[in-house]
Amino acid sequence: MDRDEVWRTVGSERAALGSLLATLDDAAWATPSLCAGWTVRDVAAHVISSPQATPADVLRSLVRARGDFDRAIDAEARRWSHRPTAQIVEDYRRFTGSRRHPVGTTYVDPLLDVLVHTQDIVVPLGRVHPMPPEAAAAAATLVWRRSFPFHARRRLAGHRLVATDIDWSAGEGQPVEGPIQALLLLLTGRTAAVRRLPGTPVPQLALR
Repeated sequence: MDRDEVWRTVGSERAALGSLLATLDDAAWATPSLCAGWTVRDVAAHVISSPQATPADVLRSLVRARGDFDRAIDAEARRWSHRPTAQIVEDYRRFTGSRRHPVGTTYVDPLLDVLVHTQDIVVPLGRVHPMPPEAAAAAATLVWRRSFPFHARRRLAGHRLVATDIDWSAGEGQPVEGPIQALLLLLTGRTAAVRRLPGTPVPQLALR
């Protein structure tokens, strides 16, 4: 996917997620997501904070977290999630087409965020929202090539990941085959994806 295709997909995926969020009741917003320790509200607020975060915001959050990236992300997600539900939903309308992304990230990062975090929300709610395969493949390539923060190559060493619905593969070793959506979730540490990969050594990959 070229840059324009990536941003068009980011926009359409944000719009779809915003439409879903607008239909949720308070109980759904408080549902634990696939992100450990985060509710649906926390994830939703985090996703749409991406086009709003300024360089000063990023620096301030890292300073407060004493340089700990994970702590900084967690604190910022919770800060953004304290806003009223209506405001979070409105942000999805306002920033659907925004091409801004936090300093230190690439234009593919917002795509990765919205694809994976949408699943973090819909799966525990029992909803279904398929990822566009080409977009999922672009995000999977980013995760595989980048060591931080998912450490995918290290966690999945000794396995060859092969998508069954698009021409995409990575790694060497024991084959792990399945839809690119499930592979992307596995790459980003979502063990809920393992059951969607037929023949995969579930306990081994889940523990990783």
